[in-house]
Amino acid sequence: MTERQEHLFTWIGVIVVLLYLTAWAAAIRSAVDVRREIAREAREAKVKAEPSPPPAPTQQITASLTQPAAPTAAFITDAAMTFLSPLRGASGQVEFTTRTPGSPIVPQEPNLVAPADPGIYKLAAQLNLATSPMQDFSLITLVPFSEKQQGRIGLYYLGSWPFERGGTPKTPAYANPNGFIEVTPQNADTHVSTHFKLRDFLTKDQPNVWPKYLLLNPKLLDKLELTIQELQAMGHPVRHVTIMSGFRTPNYNVHGGNVAGRANLSRHMFGDAADVFVDNDANGVMDDLNGDHRVDERDAQVIQQAVERVEQKHPELVGGVGVYSASSGHGPFTHIDVRGYRARWRGVGNG
Repeated sequence: MTERQEHLFTWIGVIVVLLYLTAWAAAIRSAVDVRREIAREAREAKVKAEPSPPPAPTQQITASLTQPAAPTAAFITDAAMTFLSPLRGASGQVEFTTRTPGSPIVPQEPNLVAPADPGIYKLAAQLNLATSPMQDFSLITLVPFSEKQQGRIGLYYLGSWPFERGGTPKTPAYANPNGFIEVTPQNADTHVSTHFKLRDFLTKDQPNVWPKYLLLNPKLLDKLELTIQELQAMGHPVRHVTIMSGFRTPNYNVHGGNVAGRANLSRHMFGDAADVFVDNDANGVMDDLNGDHRVDERDAQVIQQAVERVEQKHPELVGGVGVYSASSGHGPFTHIDVRGYRARWRGVGNG
C-alpha cells in the first residue's frame, strides 16, 4: 500500500467511526427525548412516571391515568391499532369492547392484554414522539363475576343467573357471564356506539345505588347500528332510538316493574338484548314509521323488517326479534337480540 493509499484508508476509517458515533449519539438523544415526553405526560396526568423506556407494542397496557371516567391506557403502535378495527363491527360504529383483566385484547397480539384494574380505558397510538388518541373507542376491563357475593357487588343487587346454582345451559350463550361493566355517575355517558351510551342499557332499579353493574355485548350494539342504517335506507330517517329496556339483572327480570311476558331465560339478563322504538320527536313513544297516521305494532314491524335485512347480510348477528303491541304502560316496541340462533314472536307486556 502506497503512502497516499494509506492516508486515504485512514481517513475513510475516521469517517466511518464518526458516522457510528453520530448515530449512537442520536439514539441516546432520542431515548432521552422519549423519556422526557413520558415524564411530561405523567406530570400532566398527575401520575408517577415509570423509570423504564416506553413499553413495546405487545406489552401489557397498564399505565392508567387518574381521570375516573376515562383513564388512558399505555400507548400502542399504529400497527397494533389496525388489529382493533374489526372490533368496530360491521357497522363501523361500535365504540367499545370488553375484556376480563389480563386477557388478550386481540388474538393477533396475545401479549397485548387488558389492564388488571377494572375500568374504562381510552387507547392511543404512539409513533416515535407523536401520539394519536383513539377518542371514539373504549377498552372496558370487567369486574370478574367472582366479585358477586350473595347476589351483590357492593351495595348493588343483581341476583343469580339461571344456571349459577346448577344445571347445564343449552348453549354457552346461557352460561354465567365472565364479568360486569362497572358504571359510575362519571362514566355513565360513555358512548358505546354512535347512537348509544352506557346509561341507555342500565337496569331501571336501585336509582340511588352506585356503582351499578352492567352486561353489554358489542354485537348487540353492532346490530342496533346496522338496523338504524337499514331503516334509513328504507326511507325512515332516524335521529333517536330509545332503549326501553336493555340489561336486566336476574332479580329485576323476575320482580321489577311489569314482569308480564318476560322469559325465565331472557336474553336481557345476558346483555345481548334490547327493547327499542324510534322516537325522533322525543314524545316517549314509537313514531309513525309506516305513515298510516297511527302508532301501533305495525310500526314495530317496520323495525323488524330492517332487522331481517341486517340478518340476511350479517348472519353472524342472527338472533331474536319480537314485535310487541302497546299496553297501559308503554307504546309498541321491537325486541332485538343476538342470541346466536333465529327466533321470532309476537307479544304483549315486556320482552
